[in-house]
Amino acid sequence: MKFLIVFAVALAAAFPAAAQAPSTGVFERFDKDRDGKVTTAELSNPQTFTRFDVNKDGAITLAEYNQVSSGAAPMPPAAPTPPSPPTPPGPPSTPMPPAAPAQAAGGQIDAMIKNVDKNADGKITREESGGAPWFAKIDQNADGVADAAELERLRGFMGKSAGGTPTPTPPPGTPPMPTPPANAPGASQLEAMIKSVDKNADGKITREEAAGAKWFDRLDQNADGVIDAAELEIVKKVSARGGAGGGAMPNAPSVTPEQLAAVTSGPEVLKPGDVGIGRMIPDVPVTDLAGKPHRLSELKAYKGVVIAMTSATCPVSKRYLPTLAKLEKDLRAQGIVMLLVNPFKSETVAEITAQITEQGIASPYIHDKDKTLAVTLQAATTTEVFLLDATRTVIYRGAIDDQYGINYSLDAPKQRYLHDAIAAFLAGERPGIEATAAPGCELDLSDAPAVAESPVTFHRDVSRILQTNCVRCHRDGGIAPFALDDIEEISDRAKVIKRVVLEATMPPWFAAVDQNAKTNPWANDCSLSARDKGDLIAWIDSKDRPLGDPAEAPVPRVYPQEWSIGTPDLIVPLSRAYDIQATGFMPYAFDVAETNLTEDKWVTAYEILPSARDVVHHVIVQVHEKGTDTRDRDEGTGGYWAIYVPGNGAHHYPDGFARKIPAGSRVSFQIHYTPSGKATKERLRLGLVFAKTLPQYEVKTVSVANPKIAIPPGAAAHVETRTQRVPFDMPVTSFMAHMHIRGAAFKYELTYADGKTETLLDIPRYDFNWQLRYDLKQPKLLPAGSTVKITAVFDNSAGNKANPDPNKLVKWGSQTVDEMMIGYFEYFMPLESAKVAVAQ
Repeated sequence: MKFLIVFAVALAAAFPAAAQAPSTGVFERFDKDRDGKVTTAELSNPQTFTRFDVNKDGAITLAEYNQVSSGAAPMPPAAPTPPSPPTPPGPPSTPMPPAAPAQAAGGQIDAMIKNVDKNADGKITREESGGAPWFAKIDQNADGVADAAELERLRGFMGKSAGGTPTPTPPPGTPPMPTPPANAPGASQLEAMIKSVDKNADGKITREEAAGAKWFDRLDQNADGVIDAAELEIVKKVSARGGAGGGAMPNAPSVTPEQLAAVTSGPEVLKPGDVGIGRMIPDVPVTDLAGKPHRLSELKAYKGVVIAMTSATCPVSKRYLPTLAKLEKDLRAQGIVMLLVNPFKSETVAEITAQITEQGIASPYIHDKDKTLAVTLQAATTTEVFLLDATRTVIYRGAIDDQYGINYSLDAPKQRYLHDAIAAFLAGERPGIEATAAPGCELDLSDAPAVAESPVTFHRDVSRILQTNCVRCHRDGGIAPFALDDIEEISDRAKVIKRVVLEATMPPWFAAVDQNAKTNPWANDCSLSARDKGDLIAWIDSKDRPLGDPAEAPVPRVYPQEWSIGTPDLIVPLSRAYDIQATGFMPYAFDVAETNLTEDKWVTAYEILPSARDVVHHVIVQVHEKGTDTRDRDEGTGGYWAIYVPGNGAHHYPDGFARKIPAGSRVSFQIHYTPSGKATKERLRLGLVFAKTLPQYEVKTVSVANPKIAIPPGAAAHVETRTQRVPFDMPVTSFMAHMHIRGAAFKYELTYADGKTETLLDIPRYDFNWQLRYDLKQPKLLPAGSTVKITAVFDNSAGNKANPDPNKLVKWGSQTVDEMMIGYFEYFMPLESAKVAVAQ
C-alpha cells in the first residue's frame, strides 16, 4: 500500500510552510530526544539527511534546517523515503526516488543511483536494491541486473517526468511538485473522488461538503473554510507524484452502522467440532405422542432425518411452527423425514395436539419427557434443528434460519441455514456453515439421566473424526502424501497421527484463542475439539484398538473429481506448462494470462486448481486492469486478488459479496513450486464463478508490510514491527500473515483513537508450510484514525532446521531464502462506496 493522499499533502505542505520563515515545528517532529539535533537514527533517509546536514558533522541543527528550508539550498521535490511521524501510514516498501525537476535531474539522479550501486560498477543488482518493488520496472529484460542502458533510460524518464526543460525556481512556500501528465495513473479516479465531494460542482470543497472530515483542515491551507482550486491542484499534483497510489480518499464513504448491522446480524456461527458435527448419534429408544416406541435406526431407509426441537409454549418455537409445517412437505419430496421433539414434561398432550393439528403437521412427534433424546443430542434450545444422514452422523445443527429470535422478528429470513445445509448434503458436499446457535428458549438438562459412555471404536468414532477433519486432504487423489480412509493406512501411521495431533500441527490451525473470550472469533477454525482429540489419542493408546461394529461405519464421502466450486464460468490457465525438477530448489515462477473479458464481471467464488498438487506450495494471484504493467505487483505488498495454499485453494463469498475483475484485465500468478522427488510438468488453472446479479458489497484486500526488515545472523528471536493508520472505516473479514522459512510468530494489533489496544490475531507459532486465511465469524470494524500494528518474530539461528544459512544478514526478497513481512487484510465496502475508493 502506498502513501495516502492526506499524508502526502500534509508532508508536502509542511516543508513549504517552513520555507517562509524559521520554524521549529517540523524540526521538533524529528528531534525525538529533544537535544536540539537530528541524527541519522532520528532521520534515516540518507538523501534528505545529507541535504540538511550543511556542515557534514553527522547532525542537523535547527539553524541548518532553517537555512535549507528558507532557500539557501534547493529542496528536492520529494525525498526517496520521506521523513515520517512516529506512526506513519506511508509506503510499506523503500520506494525508488521520485522524479526531480529537470535542472536537478542529472546530478540528483546520479547521486541516487550511486547510493544504491554499492560496488560502484555502474549497475544495480536485485540484491543491491534490497528487493524493492521498483527494481522490476527498471530491469526491463528481467535478467536480475539494471545495466547502464537501463539506468540511462531511467535518467531520461526522470528528466521527462520532471518537465523535460529547466523550470524557474518556484516562489517560497510553493510546493515544488511537477504538473502530472494528463494520463497520469489515478488522475481520473482522483477527479471522480473530488467531484463526488463537490456537491454543487463549483470547483471548491466547503467544510459542509466535506461533512467535517478530519482531513479538511489539512487541505485548507489558508484556513478560510474552503478548499479552493489552487489547494485542490496541490492534491492532484501530490497524487500524480505518487503520494497517493494505494490508499483511499480521506472522504471515501464509510460503511454505515446500519449496513454493518445487516451483515453481522443473525445467530452465532459455532465451531463444528465443539458441538459434535461429524459424530454419530446413539440409537436411543424414544416414544411418540401416541405412546408408540421407536428407535432412530428405524429411519435409515431415508436419505436423512431432520430432528427439530420444539415447544407448545416457547414464543420463538411457536413462531417457527408454520416454517416447520412447510419444511415437512419440502423434506418429504427430497427423501428426508422430519422428527419433532418436545423436551418439556409440563406441556400437555392436549395443547401439543391442538398445535400440530392446526398447522397440519403429520411427522412423528416425540414427547421427550425424561429428556433422553435431548441429552443424547445435547440440544441447547427449543428451536434447534439437527440434520443426520442415514448412519446418524450429524451433518448440521443450529438455527433453521435467522428470521426469528428472542427479541426480533424479520419479514423474511436473510440466511437459510438448514435449507443450505440440506442442499449441500444432497449434493454430496459439506455445508458452508455446519453449526450455529439457535435463538429460542434455553433447555436445562441438568436433571436428565446421563447417557452411558462406551469405549471408543474405530467404525463408530475414529473413522468419523478422521473423515471430518483429515480425509479431505488425506485420500486417494488428495494433496496429502498418504490416505487416512481405511484401517490399514491408519494403523500403519497411528504413531505419526498421535505426534502431529499432540503437537497441534494437524489439522493445521495456528491462531491463539483468548481463553477469557466469550466466543471463538474464527469461522474456519479447523483445530480438533477437546473431545475429538481425546477420543483419537485414547484409541491409538489402547492395547487392542477396537474396531467396533462395521454397521456403524460412516457413509463414505464422495469428493469432486475436479472443481469444488462447481463448473466455473471462466477458466484462466497459466500461459504455459512449467517443468518441475525432481529435487533441489526452484525460484518463484511468474506467469501472466489473458482473461479476454469484454465486460466487467463480479466473482462470487474462485478456485486455483493445480495439475500436480504435490509440487505447488502456494500461489498469489493479482488482477491487472487493461493498460497497466503486470510487473507492477508491489512484490505482494499491494494485496492479493486470490490465493492458494495446500488445502485452501477455493473460496466462496457470502451472498451479496463479490470481487471485481474488469474488462480486458490480465491475471498474474506468482507460484512457489517445490520438487517432490519426481520430475513433472505443471500448469495450474484459475476457475471463476460469476455473480448473476450486481452484488451489494465489493471485497478487497490491502496489506501492511515492512520491506525494511534486516534479520541479523544467528538471531533466534528477532522482532520487527510496522504501524499504519487506518484511512477510513474498514470492516475486515479475514487476515493472512506472510513470511518465509525464518518466520516464527506474527501478531496483528489495533490501537483506537483513545489509546486502547486490542489484539486482532495472534499466531504464536507461524508455519511457512501452512499460510492460512483466518476468517472472522463477524466483520471487525477498524475505525478511521485508529492504528494497525503488525509484529513479526524471525528465527535466523542454526536451531531453525529450515534455515538455509544462519550466518546471513537476511533482508526483504521474493525468494524463499529471503524474507518478507506482510499482514493482509480482506475487507468489504458497499458497492456505491467502492466505486469512488482508490484502495485496490
